[in-house]
Formats: sequence, C-alpha cells, structure tokens
Amino acid sequence: MLLTVVVVLALGYFFVFRPIQSLLAGSGQPAPTQTQSGQQSAATPQKAVTLADVQRFVRVRRAVKTAMGSSFTGVTRVFDGIQKGDTPNLATVLGVLRDAAGSVGTARSAQQKALLAQGMNQPRYNYVRNEINKALGVPDIDFQKAAQSLQAGKLPDLNTTVLPANETTKKLIAPFQNELTETAPLGLLGL
Repeated sequence: MLLTVVVVLALGYFFVFRPIQSLLAGSGQPAPTQTQSGQQSAATPQKAVTLADVQRFVRVRRAVKTAMGSSFTGVTRVFDGIQKGDTPNLATVLGVLRDAAGSVGTARSAQQKALLAQGMNQPRYNYVRNEINKALGVPDIDFQKAAQSLQAGKLPDLNTTVLPANETTKKLIAPFQNELTETAPLGLLGL
C-alpha cells in the first residue's frame, strides 16, 4: 500500500507538477486570453487592428514557430481536435504541457526578440493575437492558464468557446489566412 502511494506521488511529480512548473518558469508573465484582453481593452482602449499590425504579427509568429521546433507538432494535433469540436481532457493538456515545456521558454525569447525587431510591444501583440484568433475562429482556450490553475490545485477551465470576430480584421487577415491558420495552435500556449 505504501509503495503504491509513493509510486503515485512520484508519477504525479514527474508527469504533472514538473511539466507545469517548467512551462510556467519558461513563460514569464501569463499572456491574457481573449476574454482578459477584452476586459483589458475596456480599461485601456486599444486601437483597431491595422494591416501593419497583421504583417508584424505574422513575422513574430514565424519566429515563434521556428523556436518551438518539433514541440509544435503535438500542440497542432490537440488544436486540430479542438477545431473539430473536441474538448481536450486533462490528460491531453498535461501531455501537451509536458512535451512543450522545454520549448516554450525558447519560443518566448524568440517572441521578445521578434517583437523588438518589429517595433511591437507585448500588450499590442496580445490584443492583435486575440483579434486574429477570433477572426480565425480559434476557441478562447489557453493551456498556460490551465497550467496555472493546476499548479494552484484547481481544475482548469477548458472552455472551447469561439468569440465573435470583427469583420474588418477578417478582411485584413485574408492574405495571410493559410499561414495564420497554420500557426494558430501557438495561441494554445499563449504565444
């Protein structure tokens, strides 16, 4: 009996706690989700997304995708399921967090460098990302936020609601639709 408890605790430590801790350590400040961005924009009004914003966003996303390396494949599989209407279960979220934990820190560093090169700040990037995600029909779900909930001992909200999109933003992203759709899974990690 005692051996079983020790084994379960060890498995929980190595397959739940450590991946979550690694992900959060590599991510710095949590990125706001679409809902949080909407609340933020009420307090700090954001100007409408422009074509220049979309172009800068695409360049930053390219750098982030490259930095994610092979970890991007696992995130993409989960994202594809979500797009088909599946709600990820806790085991799936933990698997993605475990697999991507090492790459997220590298991706965040690449993101910061690309933001600097593009003359874009993090709050503007987050706002543009959330507006683009809505225009792409990406659900309002963030695995980084789920990891924070798990670390706090709470069950995460794996809401797959798609928020309404701005028609102007939909038109602006049209020339980049394929590339943005391909990199959309990065949003699950708050990137």
